[in-house]
Amino acid sequence: VDDFVNLMDLGPTFLDAAGVSVPDSMSADSLISVLESDKSGQVDDDRTFVVTGRERHAVNAREGNLPYPQRAIRTKDFLYIHNFAPDRWPAGDPCGLDDLNAEAPSFEDITKDARAAYGDMDASPTKAWMIHHRSEEDMQVMFQLGFGKRPKEELYDLRVDPHHMNNIAGDPTYAEIQKTLADKLMHTLRENNDPRLVESPCRFEHAPFAGLEPDA
Repeated sequence: VDDFVNLMDLGPTFLDAAGVSVPDSMSADSLISVLESDKSGQVDDDRTFVVTGRERHAVNAREGNLPYPQRAIRTKDFLYIHNFAPDRWPAGDPCGLDDLNAEAPSFEDITKDARAAYGDMDASPTKAWMIHHRSEEDMQVMFQLGFGKRPKEELYDLRVDPHHMNNIAGDPTYAEIQKTLADKLMHTLRENNDPRLVESPCRFEHAPFAGLEPDA
């Protein structure tokens, strides 16, 4: 089966399987018809793409406890990403480590404490190793891919670039595809009243939390 599905489709699917009506407030769709079908390949003609999003992973990853808002649309051949705040750091504030000559916290500290630097990325030995070797010439491209800022728009041709390494947004060859996917993404977000598009200011910018430090 080649149909695109989203994690949020599970809720309506469980309700449908139990014979319970799916509330209108749910924007996802049941997978029962796909699961029960004898067809192969594309079963539901409406499931040719999926929309995903991100706001935040960790608390206090950026000054002001700000999120990193992203929305994306994935089709069989392309991935288009819209970064709403490209001036922010997707992996969290670098805490001065965007200067390749700045001294980094100890390997142990970065391994154990995500907030030592780039706090929206979980602590790990891999993260610590990349930070400690970030100034080496053969590491700088990989470090930028993992920790650097992203442009407002990203587009990847999955037919030739399945690992999303070459951002072709802005390439005239793909201009029509980029516009089509961007329009489809924004239409879907507005249709579902995504606060990131329909609210100003957006509630996600300062989501309520309990137990934060007074200056958070």
